[in-house]
Formats: sequence, structure tokens, C-alpha cells
Amino acid sequence: MKSRTLIGLLAAALLPLPAAAQEVVLKVSHFLPPSSLAQTQFMQPWCDKIEAESRGRMKCQIYPSMQLGGTPPQLLNQVRDGVADIVWTLPGYTPGRFPVSEVFELPFFTTTAEASSRALWDFSQAHAAKEFAGTKPIAIWVNGPNVLHLRSKQVKTLDELNGLKVRAPSRLGNKMLAALGATPVGMPVPQMAESLSKGVIEGALVPWEVVPATKTQELTRYHAEFKGPKAMTVATMVFLMNAKKYESLPDDLKKVIDDNSGAETSAWVATQFIKADVIGREATVANNNTIYAIEGAELARWEAATRPVVQGWIEELSATGVDGKAMHDAAAALVARYSKN
Repeated sequence: MKSRTLIGLLAAALLPLPAAAQEVVLKVSHFLPPSSLAQTQFMQPWCDKIEAESRGRMKCQIYPSMQLGGTPPQLLNQVRDGVADIVWTLPGYTPGRFPVSEVFELPFFTTTAEASSRALWDFSQAHAAKEFAGTKPIAIWVNGPNVLHLRSKQVKTLDELNGLKVRAPSRLGNKMLAALGATPVGMPVPQMAESLSKGVIEGALVPWEVVPATKTQELTRYHAEFKGPKAMTVATMVFLMNAKKYESLPDDLKKVIDDNSGAETSAWVATQFIKADVIGREATVANNNTIYAIEGAELARWEAATRPVVQGWIEELSATGVDGKAMHDAAAALVARYSKN
């Protein structure tokens, strides 16, 4: 009898612990260095929060700088395929895969990052859910307004932009630059610094937030901000979890993820990026660079020049069988609604 009891105890010891007792380590991947404000101001605090709320049973292992392999445009596939459990990436790095939700990247479309991010979450849930198949969206947001960072030439008028090679964050950003007379050059942020240093490009459209991580303040001298009620351009961003990984969690850990996902989380992430914008701008001021504004009548010229991009997007989407005008108007209505709050 004793020997049977001992065998039973040994067999029980070899059984796996119940799922609720196991520690879950989530692999979180992104494309910037660990010192980037995106990691320190957003991803690490989010990871700390889910660890605290799960009482240490769910943690993150962050892999910056594409340490899990591949290139930034491959992050979306990596989270869908389970190479990473969670990724931060830009839909603009995979043109054509987010044809509906990219409406928020149209020129002069968004207002504040927080209001526009709430609008983007609601819009994506209602109209673009299939674009996120295979993933569980944790947050979907827009970054701060893009600034035109220039190596050696100030651009104060639309005419002075003509022909300049400028990096854009997305497909629609490229179309916008072309409409403005520039020569658009599409590339992920990690390639931007080298391209600026070698003179492959003469300028770049990025928010202030990425400046410290990419040393943009050292590679450029002039910085044009666009001072109007709407951002000239922004990039949509996503923080996505592998759907199967989420479904594998016990219910109480799913709840922790759910409690840290959605419209409120998207708005919170957007505010962290705006705080990071302040830090990036301050670094540029400290480097004694020249920051100036394009506003008033001159800004109106830029906006007028980009209107064909908006109409072109509506027509492109409509050609796929989706009512482009209806999608544009629905997104614009949500931006307007949240901007009033």
C-alpha cells in the first residue's frame, strides 16, 4: 500500500501544474533600440502593469531592435505566425494590408493624438476588424504630428519643397509628398538615420518622438512644424497579440489582457507618445537646431495641394468593392466626435 502511495505521489509530481498556476512569459518584439522612448514610455510600463495585475504570473520579455530576426515589415507576420507573442509595428510598413484603417493616415485628417486614437480604435472595431485577423489588438493609435526634418536646407514654402527627397512613414505619406512636389522615399525608421547621414534623402517626416533613438537631431539642422488644427500627417500604430497565444491563457489572465486593451489603452499609449514628442523636441533644441513653423496662408497652400490624395484614396477603396466615401465620412465623424470631448 505504501509503495502504491509513493508511486502515486511521484506521478502527481510529474504532472504539469494547472494553467492558472503557470507563469506566462510573453515575447514582445519591436524595431527600435531598448533606449527608445517607445519602449521606456509605453511598452515597459504596459508590461509592468500586466505583471502587477497578474500578481507576477504573466510577464514580458522585450526583444528590441528586431532581435527575434527579420525586418520591421515582417513584424505583422511574426505575430500572426507566433514567432512573437506581441509586436509593436506600423501598418504603413506593409502597404495594402490595412486598406480601410489607413484612412487615418490621410493628410490633414486627424486632430489630437488622444482623440484621434479613440476614433481609430472605434473605427477599426466597426469597419476593419478583418484587417487584424489572427491577432488580438491590444491598442491601435496614431502618433504625434509628423515634423519635416531637413539636413541642410530650410523649407518654408511649398515651392522650396519641390524635388527634395523626403522619407515618408506610409503609402499615403508617399502620395502626399508627391502631391506636394517632393520626391517620396519610403522606408522604415531604422533605415532613416543611415539614409540621412549618407545624403540618400534630404529630409524625413517623423514625429519628435523618434528623434533621440535615431539621433535625428544630429543628422539634421532644420525642423518645420505644421501649425494647424489638424496634423499634416500621422502614422497609425498597432500593438497586437497572437490570437492563439491569447486563447491559450486561463480566463483570469485573459481578463488582465482585456483590462489593458481597447480604446482607453489606445488613448493612453497615444498620450505616452505625445510626452515622448516633448522629450524629442527638447533634445533638438538642446542641439541648437532651427525649429520653425509653417502656418496660416502658407499652410493652406499645402493642404489644398493634398486634397487629390483624399479623393484618390476614396476612389481606390471603392474600386475594391468597399464604399470609400462612407468609410472616409465615418472616420471623420468619429474624429470630430472625440475632438469635442
